[in-house]
Amino acid sequence: MSAIELHAHPSSDYVIKLAEAQNVLAQAAAQYGSGNGASASIVQASSLGAEDMVISHLINSLQLDIGIFVLDTGVLHQQTLDLLERFRASSRATVTSYAPMQQAVVQFVEREGKDAMYKSVALRKSCCGIRKMEPLERALAGKEAWVTGLRREQSGARADVPLVDMSESRTKINPLASWTWGDVWHTIRENQLDYNPLHDAFFPSIGCEPCTRSVTLGEDFRSGRWWWEHNLEGGADKECGLHVKASNPIQEIAP
Repeated sequence: MSAIELHAHPSSDYVIKLAEAQNVLAQAAAQYGSGNGASASIVQASSLGAEDMVISHLINSLQLDIGIFVLDTGVLHQQTLDLLERFRASSRATVTSYAPMQQAVVQFVEREGKDAMYKSVALRKSCCGIRKMEPLERALAGKEAWVTGLRREQSGARADVPLVDMSESRTKINPLASWTWGDVWHTIRENQLDYNPLHDAFFPSIGCEPCTRSVTLGEDFRSGRWWWEHNLEGGADKECGLHVKASNPIQEIAP
């Protein structure tokens, strides 16, 4: 059974949520776009997961002045890389890839080994820092706002995700904050959107290949990410750092 067949069941107020997402994106584009003659200071961070494909569809269909970037960590699944190429070819908005600094990756692997992420939480976070955090800083350089696929339903740590988060120096726009997983897949079905085939293999959250596994029905959305860490000291702190606030260093939010 495909992810669409399994999950595409919209909530009763889906139409309201869709309008809300479209409106918050349009307002963000108007505020942070290039209408004042300067370059746009807003961008979407896409993991190419289901939520992000929906947001990119809204950006493209509304013809908004919001670019899109992907963090190509160097260890993504082949299915993700294939989707990236298809999406880049079809997207109206520019899609830019940011890769880690090759020398930093080589030095880390030579020093700690290619499976270092399994040895400790600290080493896994170091790998995330090299492959995700540093490229993210380059992707967001000069930007005043960014768009993410965070949803309140994804985990308990995300239950309070707002549509617009202005609590940090860079505004974070979360247009799907109130959406359910069924809303996401209903949109994919209704608009015949391309998506990562790993979703059909029970990967609700897709990250780097060494750090992502499929889940069983009923498991938490994020249980397939860094699944081995429950055996490691500090394993409850399962995040890569992309959305961790300085005031809450153990907040788990990622895509």
